[in-house]
Amino acid sequence: MNTTMTHVPPYIARWFKELQPLNMKEAVPAPSRASVFSADMIAGFLSTGNLASEHVGKLAQPVSDLFYRAYRHGIRHFVLFQDAHHPQAPEFNAFPPHAVHGTQESTTIPELRALPFSNIFTVIEKNSLHPALGTRFDKWLAEHKHLNTALVVGNCTDLCIYQLAMHLRLRANALDYQDYQVIIPANAVDTYDITEEVAEQSGSLAHQGDFFHQVFLYHMALNGIRVIRELI
Repeated sequence: MNTTMTHVPPYIARWFKELQPLNMKEAVPAPSRASVFSADMIAGFLSTGNLASEHVGKLAQPVSDLFYRAYRHGIRHFVLFQDAHHPQAPEFNAFPPHAVHGTQESTTIPELRALPFSNIFTVIEKNSLHPALGTRFDKWLAEHKHLNTALVVGNCTDLCIYQLAMHLRLRANALDYQDYQVIIPANAVDTYDITEEVAEQSGSLAHQGDFFHQVFLYHMALNGIRVIRELI
């Protein structure tokens, strides 16, 4: 990941470069009170379809590794948010059709399905970028009030990850949860990249992946979300 691109404000590039790793035991001192939340670790973003990208495809290994280490540490709550769009989803006015419900694109990546504890995953399908609008997520959170640590991974940093992490952080703020923390390992999230040249050819909007990745991580840190380099 390029941390010296001139388009990224120097103070953000410096902040990103200086992110530190965090030990799993320090991050999650009480595994029974923690959960791993992943966004859109599905075929339609990592391997096939209109929105699959090389940047995001590289997340399969670090995310599946984090899942495995979290389970070994004692975490037993794994919630996977996955696009499973209606065929005529309004979101397709902004993005090309992708991850339609019932298609291969909407399925969990094989690296996560192959984990020996995948039977305990909670999968929440969504029809938009947001994890809680039109879903059962808030009901799930209300049923798990004892949880106070959220590890957030997946894609895309500036889209579904932002919506997920901010929902968790702002909900905890609104409900006055004093000891609630949201943690994002920067190596386990990413976003897509579309150059200006490709955008002009395809009629889409350019999207500088490194810029949006770093700026949105910084913005989430401004809001009290703990951004680290990686969980070790």
